[in-house]
Amino acid sequence: MDAQRLLEQFIGLTPSNNAEPKTQDNRGLRSGGALGGVAGGLAAGGLLGMLLGNKKARKKVGKLAGGVVGYGGAAALGALGYRAYQNWQAGEQTSTVDSPPVSMTVQAPPKGSRFLPETAPASDGRPFELALIMAMIAAANADGHIGPEEQRTIFDQVGQLALDAEEKSFVFDALGNPPSLQDIASLASGPEQAAEIYLASRLAIDPDHPAELAYLDALASRLSLPSDLVAHLESQAVQEA
Repeated sequence: MDAQRLLEQFIGLTPSNNAEPKTQDNRGLRSGGALGGVAGGLAAGGLLGMLLGNKKARKKVGKLAGGVVGYGGAAALGALGYRAYQNWQAGEQTSTVDSPPVSMTVQAPPKGSRFLPETAPASDGRPFELALIMAMIAAANADGHIGPEEQRTIFDQVGQLALDAEEKSFVFDALGNPPSLQDIASLASGPEQAAEIYLASRLAIDPDHPAELAYLDALASRLSLPSDLVAHLESQAVQEA
């Protein structure tokens, strides 16, 4: 199973998006959002777009796929998590609506950083990209809007995607038996992965439903994330929306 390719399919990155990212001093990316809106949107064809439904997907079309170009899905999420984590460790103030972002350039995590997906697997021993997919599936299910009919439609659409049998099996299993909040929290191997799982969950949804807000609060608690780190991750997500 190609975990990175599956994550890119999940968020809607297609081969036609494969262009070099804009760089700054060959060290980071700069745009309206730090990675071209990596947190803000989903390509219409992505599996997560199917989970969220047309209304929410339309609010996000294209931004996430544009943001992960050149990095790959997990690496892009890792770069955003790395920036939020750095700002938290440095004691920076979180950005507000009336203030500019603390840092407009996202730096790629240094070699060996646990924010790089290839550095360490999830706690279950599988590639960390799969943990991020499961986290986003669980978040998308938080408001309970995916009923049997919607699930059948999603299954039919997944069956038509260019995924191999193992990849489809993973997706079908995760969709048919959405992981619990505890399942997701247990996948984090260390605080860096915990921060990235929370950020991926937050980026997957617009938490405008009480159930989604409650889910994120409970997830942060189960991941043992400090409240001020959660504030930095939330600020990062808002900047990229």
